[in-house]
Parts: sequence; C-alpha cells; structure tokens
Amino acid sequence: MTDIFLLFSGMLSGALRVLAGLIVISRLLSAKKPSRKSIVAGLAGALIFTVLVSRLHMSDLCRMTLEILLIAACAHWLEGTELRISLFVSMFYEIGLSFWQFLLTAGLGVLFRSQDFLSAETAAGQSALWLLHGLLAGLAVWCATRQRIARKAAFRAVSAASLAGFLAVITLSEQAVLAIPDDTLYMWTILAVILMMSVLVFNLNRQYEVEKELAALKSEQAELLERDYTAVTRAYQVNAKLFHDFHNHIGVLRQLLSHEKYGETVRYLDELQAPVQNLAATVWTGDETADYLINSKAAAAEAGGIQFQRHVEFPQHTNIRSADLCAILGNLLDNAVEAARQVPDPHRRTVSLTIRRIHQMLVIKVENSFSTAPIQENGALKTTKTEGGLHGWGLKSAQTAAEKYDGMVQAGVSGEVFRAVATLSYHGIECSDTSDTEEGRNPA
Repeated sequence: MTDIFLLFSGMLSGALRVLAGLIVISRLLSAKKPSRKSIVAGLAGALIFTVLVSRLHMSDLCRMTLEILLIAACAHWLEGTELRISLFVSMFYEIGLSFWQFLLTAGLGVLFRSQDFLSAETAAGQSALWLLHGLLAGLAVWCATRQRIARKAAFRAVSAASLAGFLAVITLSEQAVLAIPDDTLYMWTILAVILMMSVLVFNLNRQYEVEKELAALKSEQAELLERDYTAVTRAYQVNAKLFHDFHNHIGVLRQLLSHEKYGETVRYLDELQAPVQNLAATVWTGDETADYLINSKAAAAEAGGIQFQRHVEFPQHTNIRSADLCAILGNLLDNAVEAARQVPDPHRRTVSLTIRRIHQMLVIKVENSFSTAPIQENGALKTTKTEGGLHGWGLKSAQTAAEKYDGMVQAGVSGEVFRAVATLSYHGIECSDTSDTEEGRNPA
C-alpha cells in the first residue's frame, strides 16, 4: 500500500484514539466533558505525533508513549483531572487498545488463514485496524451520550473484557495456523495479566476515594446536625427557664393588672416573648425540628437585612426522616443566607424557600441573590470561600440525604439568582394519631 494512504490512515486512527481516550477518562474520573479546546489540542497533537512517527520511522512503543502523554496532559490541564490518575488510565488505555489490536488481527488471521492480517501495511491489516477503531468509535459515542455510568457495571464490563483477552491470548498460543513468535505471545500474556491487575487496582482506588469522601461527608453532616441540635437545645432551655419561673411571672402580671398598669403589662409580656419568639413562630412542615430550622434561618436572614420568603406545602405522615429533611434544608438555607449576605446592595439581598409536593414527589427549592457567581470545577460547583473548614460540602451533604429517597440535588445560576432544587420521592406511612386528616399545610 502507498505511504500516503498509510500516513492518512495513521493520522485518522491516532486522532480517534486520542479523542476516545479523552472521553473515556472524563467518564471514568467523573470529570467534565472534553471541551472544544481539549478536543482541538488532542486532535492537533495526534496529527503531529503521527507525522513525526512516520517520518522518523519511530516504533509503536514511541507512538504509544507520545499518545499517553498527550491524553494525560489534555485531561489534566483542560479537563481538570488529577495528573497521576490520568497517566495511569491513559497508559492502560493504550496498552489495552494495542492488546486487542493484536488479538483481532491474529484472530482474523487464524480465521482466514492469512498471515497478511498481522501486518498493518497490507489491506488485510488495515481492515483489522479499522474494525477495531470502528468499535472504539462506537464505545466513545456510547460513553459520551450516557448521562451516568454505574461504577460497578463499568468495573464488571472491563474486568470481563480483560479476562476474555487473557483467555484469547492463551488460546492463540495453541494454534498452528499463524507463525507468531513465542516471545510475542509471552509478552502479551504478561500484559494481559497486568491489565487485569490494573483494572482491580483502579477500582480499589476509586472505591477508596468514594469511601474517603463519604467519611468526610458523614463527619460534616454530624457537625452540622450537632450545631442545629445545640441551637434547638438552647432555645428549649430558654423555654424551660421561663416555665420554671412561670409562677413568678404570673405574680408580677397579676400585680400589674390589679393596679391597671396595662402598658407596663404589655411591655413585660413582650420581654418574656422575645427569647422564644423564633422557637416555633409558625408551623410549616409539621416537623418540630424542621419548623424550628426554617424559622431560625429566617430570623438569621432578617437580622442580616435579607428578605426571606417562604412558600411551604408539606405532606404529613411520610417516610422522610427528620434528620434527612433538616440536612437538606439546613445546608441549602445556610448556603443561600451566606451568599445573599455578601450582596453589597441591601435591597437586593433575597432568599426564597419553596416546598411543593407533586404527586409522590417532594420538591424543595431555595433561591438567593449573590455577589459573585459560583465556579464550576470538574463538573461540580466549587466554593468561593478561602478559609478552611467544612465549606464546599453543603450541596454534597444535601445530595447524600436526597439519594436516600431516590432523589437528587441540582444547582445552577439563572440570571442573577442562584437556584438549588432537591427532589425526593416519598410515600405515606400509617400514624396512630388520625385526628389530623390534613395532607399538607400551606400557611398564608
């Protein structure tokens, strides 16, 4: 075949390998999809490297090394993935492609009893090359169009492919149709074992990262719940103190009223009411802890000069646990109040809470104004806070609580408003107290 055709085929196949590699890495590492800049850089690099390899008569090992570095660099600097894990994935991605290229060409050679399939410079070799790259293109399209790929399912599929490759190379060592050097078979047998081990190591690494993040998330949730519990406890302590002194207050009020000092009586009652006026000023959900949380966040917002609006319609007697509801409400409202407080213009400081039920779905929507738009990194919102601590975990904590009810939390910017929406599926539960037959509340 002509050198020009081989060069053109090599350029196209190299570009396809790099593009598919970027897509695979973005999905495996849960990074953002390859941007136009990343795709252009990858394709340009692949074309340049292919020409260099062809003109300088470099080996396939040199070509693989250059493509590994190119894919890892584009994934790290343009997609935001970790460099170490990007190099790991791109290296075994290239080894896996070369391994399956060898298996496919050897298998077709055995099937058609032709040695020509083992040479990429023949028409048979090119047909085997593009059969593999056609399958690779289909895999890339499938990965790019999937909204979410389950980690366990992906691990099982890649493990099955690695095991099938190992069994295939063992089978090839027993055939007598093609003259394949023993060193080549030994090399690919060892690489097949290494590929299987690399899949296991990668899965263990990702599982460790997930468990580490969950551990940090649970720790953060515990701190947030402890903080809110402490606030509720303080409020009830104030109430308990008032109850303990109730007979004294009654005596004072009786004296004031007996002397017809009505103005002083009203002022005295106002003083008594002040410490607990936010404890349960309004019933919103029917859950005492959640109601206190909403009222306390509203009080904190109003103290910061923030307009706080509430529109709540909450179903009664559901399977939604109080702790999970408070985790979602507390985190979303904390983020909203803090962001709105940073708005320079007091008239533009707004927070809005909306809770609605749609059939068996509960929708919790929190909207707020902001001074600085949040930053997205690796497909997730990144906190703009610079000090250390638990910042940046709020949405993750809410997401974890929502997932218990087959729900999710979505956040984004719409114009000058930041919006976070949590959706939860719920079902009713039987309650011994049937006196309250209302299915929900919608306070004025």
